[in-house]
Amino acid sequence: MREHKTIRKWFWVWDFDKEEIWLNEMAQSGWILDKVSFCTYTFVPCESGEYTVRLVCASPDKEYLDFMEETGAVYVGRMAQWLYFRKETVSGSFDLFSDLDSRIAHLRRIGTVLTAIGAANLLIGMANSLNSSVHLGWVNLLCATLLMYALGRIHEKTEQLKQERTLRE
Repeated sequence: MREHKTIRKWFWVWDFDKEEIWLNEMAQSGWILDKVSFCTYTFVPCESGEYTVRLVCASPDKEYLDFMEETGAVYVGRMAQWLYFRKETVSGSFDLFSDLDSRIAHLRRIGTVLTAIGAANLLIGMANSLNSSVHLGWVNLLCATLLMYALGRIHEKTEQLKQERTLRE
């Protein structure tokens, strides 16, 4: 059986860049991501700096996965809408976004997902609060509040990129 290390760690959706940094620090220390599930990361040994890890909020359709494979990236797994890839560093740079506009589009995709889930939680929470036999409406309302906070953080990142784009023009 292959040696492995499992780490349970939580990242907020707006900290996906910190998650990616952490995954790459693990690769630098000789542990590459091999499997991912809810708040659980499984690593296997590798040479220090042998791989670069990237994650993206995208649909895991066959076309996209095939495209990524053509670039030399290996699909590691997914957690909800987050897809995880790794690529050997000897293959060259591994960037999923070519410019600021593609980064902004990525943040908008994240915002769309957060808006849909937040709105659903808000509606369910309100409906459950009005129904006297269900006393858990506050859970959905709390989730909706957290998701709207996350949306605000993503919006803040989007605005920063837009300002950066304006300065570059």
